[in-house]
Amino acid sequence: MNIALTQQQQRFTAIDVLRGAVMLIMALGHVRHLLHLPALTDEPTNLATTTPLLFFTRWISHYCAATFIFLAGISIHIIGQGKTKREQGEFLITRGLWLVVVELLIVSFSLTFQPSYPMFVLQVIWATGWSMVLLGLLIRTSYKVILIIGCMLFFGHNILDYFPLAQENLLLKFLFTTHTDAFIVSNRSVLLVYAVLPWTGTMLLGYAFGAVYKKDVDPLRRRKILVSAGIAFILLFFLLRFINLYGDPSPWSQQKNGLFTVMSFLNVTKYPVSLQYGCMTLGPVLLLLAALENKKGWVADRLAVFGRVAFFYYVLHFFLIHVITGVLFFATGHTWHEAITASSPFLFRPYDFGFDLAVVYAIWVFVILLLYLPCKWFGQFKRMHKGQWWLRYV
Repeated sequence: MNIALTQQQQRFTAIDVLRGAVMLIMALGHVRHLLHLPALTDEPTNLATTTPLLFFTRWISHYCAATFIFLAGISIHIIGQGKTKREQGEFLITRGLWLVVVELLIVSFSLTFQPSYPMFVLQVIWATGWSMVLLGLLIRTSYKVILIIGCMLFFGHNILDYFPLAQENLLLKFLFTTHTDAFIVSNRSVLLVYAVLPWTGTMLLGYAFGAVYKKDVDPLRRRKILVSAGIAFILLFFLLRFINLYGDPSPWSQQKNGLFTVMSFLNVTKYPVSLQYGCMTLGPVLLLLAALENKKGWVADRLAVFGRVAFFYYVLHFFLIHVITGVLFFATGHTWHEAITASSPFLFRPYDFGFDLAVVYAIWVFVILLLYLPCKWFGQFKRMHKGQWWLRYV
């Protein structure tokens, strides 16, 4: 029994450690967005103006959303074992709709800090929520059907790059939008950052890979499958990227030197997620899942603290970063009159406010240190109150 328990802990710990790592990287991206001076006026992946450090600061965060949603799919498969399809479907649909509400009312507010809600920002929680709803509807079919639909969405959605969507069809834009888009609804801006269906494909693939985490799967066989699939995804990324024909609407090109050419090669499209982006991110994710299964130690334990309460961490870190932004805004001599500007929907974040990248990294470390104890406490609270139904939604 102790051996079986240890193997189960290793399976889940690998997922928690990896999820915790990407949650920390995610915080770096969000600190940069609110506190790096040029974040609202220029793209860090703009090769004409970026630096290697700035580019890779942004590029490494590409792994966050893909890992988060893929691991959500794996976790759904794991926790669904022993439950009926009806129970799984009802939970996924209700939790998915709850996530959509959280994105609209809580996360959007944490970004703008304006109770009038001048802007709703539809990001990763939005895509995760609707993907859960769709998986909840598909759960009553079969594993094979979910795998096939996941592959179709993941590998085939870039076909739409060759068929522009009708501008007036909002539903298709929400499902498949070919770029970040904004709409006006009841005098409020709606910024669509994450299209739903491409990310649904990632979650469905994660659910399919969840099969290797069943209790009766030999750990060596699981690692072999994860490594083989990870290498296959990486090779497919290089193949598609070299060919420059399918899988990403932004081809790479020769640049002023070798390093910038490499940056161009890695500069894949995230909004919406492209096939090349998916292969570039999920390949290493699968390899890391295989490598982390038997990893123990101080670093792994700390990362798992964040990974076990990822949703709690996600919501809390936005509020903390924005509070820090407000404190620094006034500490640098700005006034309340400057806090709200017509050009920026974010309170305490006019376009001419911010710091250099070194300060951004320092604030990021500070944010992580502040979040550790609350996340540790909440993780312990969840373990001590497993019977509380509402904890399944947090």
